[in-house]
This record gives sequence, C-alpha cells and structure tokens, in this order.
Amino acid sequence: MSVNRKNIYTSLEKFRNSKVIVCATSDRRNMEACIASDILPIFVNHLEAIGDTEKISLILYTRGGEIVVAWSLVNLIRNYCNDFEVIIPFHCHSAGTLICLGSDRIVMTRQASLSPIDPSVNGPMNPVVTIDGQQRNLPVSVEFINGYIEMAKTEMGISDQNALSKIFDILSNKVDPIVLGQVQKTRVLIQMLAKKLLIYQNIDITKHEDIIKFLCKDSGCHDYTIYRREAKEELGLNIEKPNEKFQNIINIIFNDLKSEMELDLSFEPQFLLAGCNSYKYSCHRVIVESMLKGKDIFLSEGKLDKQTINPQIQGNSPPDMIQPNLMPQTTIQDNRTFEGWKHI
Repeated sequence: MSVNRKNIYTSLEKFRNSKVIVCATSDRRNMEACIASDILPIFVNHLEAIGDTEKISLILYTRGGEIVVAWSLVNLIRNYCNDFEVIIPFHCHSAGTLICLGSDRIVMTRQASLSPIDPSVNGPMNPVVTIDGQQRNLPVSVEFINGYIEMAKTEMGISDQNALSKIFDILSNKVDPIVLGQVQKTRVLIQMLAKKLLIYQNIDITKHEDIIKFLCKDSGCHDYTIYRREAKEELGLNIEKPNEKFQNIINIIFNDLKSEMELDLSFEPQFLLAGCNSYKYSCHRVIVESMLKGKDIFLSEGKLDKQTINPQIQGNSPPDMIQPNLMPQTTIQDNRTFEGWKHI
C-alpha cells in the first residue's frame, strides 16, 4: 500500500479504536471486477493476521457481486470481532449493500450510496443477444421477471388463469424455464439473507420487512441510488454521519485508491494504443489491504499489440485502383500474461 494510505490507516485505527480492512473492486470500464468467492481466502489471511479483536472497520467500495459471498464475508468478519462497521467512501451497491445490512453501523460520506439488492441471474441458459457483433448471455433481473407478471395482473387487469398461463408461456419462450426457476430461488434466498443480516443493525424489528421490501422490490430498478438521508430517515438503517475531519480522511483514502486503480480511465485498447503499436498494462482490479497483512491485488497484466493487415489485390485490377474491401485493416491483439492474486 502507499505510504500515504498506511499513515492514514494508522490514524484511522486510533480514531475509530478498531482494526481497518479495505476492500475495493474496480468499476473501470472493460476492467470491472466484483465480489466473488476467491476473495474469501484473501480476507481469511488478513483476519488471521488481525486475530480476535473488539472492532473491525471495513472500508468498502464495490458495484456488487455474488450474494452468497456477501453473506459469507459478513459471517467471516464477525467471527473475529464483536463490533463490525462498514465505511462507505462512494459506491457500495448490490452485494455491497447486503454486506452493510450485516454491520452494526454504516458510515456514509456525503457522496456515499447504497442500492437495491435485487440481483440478476446470469448463466449459460440465459437468453443470448448480439452486442457489437459478439453473442453474449443477457443477465435476467429477478425483479424484472416479477414485474412482467405483476404488470399483467395489475396494469392490464388480467386475472383469468388461462390468460395468465398464456402470458407465462410467452415468457417461457423468451427465458429458459430453468432460468425462471433460478430467478425465483434467488429472490427467496436474498430476502432470507437480508432478514438474517438485519438483526445486526440494532433497529426496530418491525421495520425489517419494509426495508427488505424496498431493497428487493419497491425501489423500482437495480440502478436506484440510496444516499445517506434516505438510508437513515426513510429506510431507518443505522447510519453514522462522519464529521468534517472524518469525511476528509475517507476522501483521501478513496482518491488514493481511485488513482491506483485508474477508475477514471476507461480501458479502451484503441485509445491506449494511440500513437504507438504496443502497450503494456497492469490493471489493479481488486484491492484488499490491512496494516498487519499488507496488500493483496487481483491483477490483469498483458500487452496490447496493433497489427496492420494489407490484403492482396486479386484478379486483373490495376495496382493503383483503390478497392474499399482491400483497404489495410488494423486489428488489436490482447495478449494476457497474468491474471490472478498477488500479495505485496
């Protein structure tokens, strides 16, 4: 970790009377990363270095990930401490929000945001779409599926079982029934996990159902952002507002992480190769760090190479005749040399 961050972590641990762990996953365009199962053993190493302690402060920046991993991560951290808080410098969405529900308190800066926790199902059985000439599996939103059925019932006023069966048949022709079954199982799972985690928030238990309903359904869409005031005053979550000094400390940490991970710079090969024929890259896609264990980085490293192909003129065409389909073609090769975790 940078000397700057190391010094700030030392001060922050004294200020919060806790042990600090930082986790940041990249949302850099074309170099995105998420909370996945491979992060759990990394956290184990950091937690083992810390050992049993009264309080752990997790500084978390993420756009989301696997919901079961979020559940596991909360329980893992709580095995090492009695008091667990999450500090949000900016985005903490989806699975990140689920982690927050399992904390004793959520420290949110002015710019910090949570999000709904309704997930999308993605797998080999998902619908296939063509984007930029490439076929990709389309993620299926859990709540969008439910929204389709609800629209038929409430907006269109359809109650006849035969009509509803036909509507479901149309849906089944677009989305594989196996995926639809997975959608329902995921919906039930995330509601159950949220209910279990909210116990730690130390808020009125009568509010739990309303919180879960909003985060899983009533928010309207997965991209809805929940800022500090709404999280505290409307949802009723246990939110702490940092004072100006604490706010500045969190901002410094995040800006340093953002610079290291190049979050403001899209990974666009054609732009990175502007004016040159090759470009070596090393992208920090996930960072987990603590004072006692140092830094672990999930890296993607490689080299971009620009190649120009000059097609051969066929037949008896004059050499000086320009044929559009025979113009030189430029291709870019991404030669990945390493992808995985490195400890520093």
